[in-house]
Amino acid sequence: MLNVPAQAFPASGSQQRAAAGGRSKVPLKPGRSLMDWIRLSKSGKDLTGLKGRLIEVTEQELAKHSKKDDCWICIRGLVYNVTPYMEYHPGGDDELMRAAGTDGTDLFDQVHRWVNYESMLKECLVGRMALKPLAATTETCCALPEEKKLLNGMLPKNKVLDTSSKDLTPSYDWFQTDYLVTVVIYTKQKGMNSEMVIVDYQDGRLRIDSILRDYSYLLHIELSYAVQEDIAVHVAEKVGKVEIVLKKKDNIAWSKLGQPLSSHNSFIKCTERGLYYRKCKLISKTEVTHDTKLFCLMLPQSTHLQVPVGHHIYLKQIIAGTEIVKPYTPVSFSLKSDFKEPSHHDRTHLILMIKIYPNGLFTPELDHLQIGDYISVSNSEGSFKKLQVQTLEDLFLLAAGTGFTPMVKLLNYVLTNVCSLRTVKLMFFNKTEDDILWRNQLEQLALKDKRFEVQFILSEPKKEGTGKQGKISSSLLSEFVKRSKKDSKVLICVCGPAPFTEQGIQFLQDLGYSKEEVHSFTA
Repeated sequence: MLNVPAQAFPASGSQQRAAAGGRSKVPLKPGRSLMDWIRLSKSGKDLTGLKGRLIEVTEQELAKHSKKDDCWICIRGLVYNVTPYMEYHPGGDDELMRAAGTDGTDLFDQVHRWVNYESMLKECLVGRMALKPLAATTETCCALPEEKKLLNGMLPKNKVLDTSSKDLTPSYDWFQTDYLVTVVIYTKQKGMNSEMVIVDYQDGRLRIDSILRDYSYLLHIELSYAVQEDIAVHVAEKVGKVEIVLKKKDNIAWSKLGQPLSSHNSFIKCTERGLYYRKCKLISKTEVTHDTKLFCLMLPQSTHLQVPVGHHIYLKQIIAGTEIVKPYTPVSFSLKSDFKEPSHHDRTHLILMIKIYPNGLFTPELDHLQIGDYISVSNSEGSFKKLQVQTLEDLFLLAAGTGFTPMVKLLNYVLTNVCSLRTVKLMFFNKTEDDILWRNQLEQLALKDKRFEVQFILSEPKKEGTGKQGKISSSLLSEFVKRSKKDSKVLICVCGPAPFTEQGIQFLQDLGYSKEEVHSFTA
């Protein structure tokens, strides 16, 4: 649900006086509440009148749309057709009409600059304002065409995601206001979300990596001027449009976005792109078990990186002059909170559950990091897709040791978001009771949600009667992995040491489960 104040535009003077100590609202007709607006905006109806097209709007064109039955308004360089929103606006249609056919940014900012208008009006987006011509200097006249040629050139037509239909090659553009520079990427892929966009700004260089199925579309630019670190990312999921909003440090009109760097405007398979790292600060380290710890890393303020469910990142350290890289799957802080939209903490931190091996090469060095130290963290990778569980009825999880980590976010996600789910079972293999990660939390989750069940399997129990004993086997799995009904849609996820994963997959195949019903994770 959108969290927006009652009014998206400031009240008139009379309304403000009437609302001393509180806001005055205009009574709305039945069926015109905020929830009704949200339902309408998600209904798929064409609210712009442009049938999904985005256009560039001149001041002259904007001014033509200044009536109640045809009202366009510009906010921060973006133009919205607010005509369908008139009856839903708590401040009344008169307040919207104050900005009709004009730039309403100043009016909006007087009272409600914190309103998430981008989300509330995203289905009303007409396009962007045309950039005003800059002062006619020799430098400007020469630089802008070159900018378009170098930075905005389209890619070869043969590099597309799906050659069976129209050209789906991504493209991009940019525009500016007095205080902002916005880079717009037209991915042409429905279902885009913020997890598919990775942004880094370091040393004046902007890197935007958009993940489109198995492909990566990269923009890599040395910007003309410095920008502030708090970069915003907005995604219009239905049309696949991505906006990267940069705040200028100085009120300077940019004649060009910048200079292209290596691999700029390239569109290749993700596997061919290679890993990109940024330095993350260690801000906490807490004990989970006798040999496993929870590491909390803070992303740079100028980085946007959200790791999807089931995906992993890589940590990189230089040890004895050698670059060592290891994969780890981020987890949540706990299993107790529901998984909905990513919180601010989820967008700015990475939580890693890591077992420390005393005689290992990598993890002891990791454990020696002090609070405030930095470590290199890569972009995320992984083949797991949420679509695999959207209509799932039975989910079985087979985890050994820290192979439990990919299951954490997956558990939170499916139990909160998958309505068709009947059963979720976790079979958790460990040596002893002391090795079980988050045992109390797992048992509490089983009590809280009747769909969830957990079984602990110990190979070296310290005492008898502490649960099932043994190792992964066909007999154990045949008893554990049972459909809730005949032909129910099932997925079985496996993660642990390589021998455990390989044996588990083989046993499942022997039991008649297809390759499509089994997914193995990287721990």
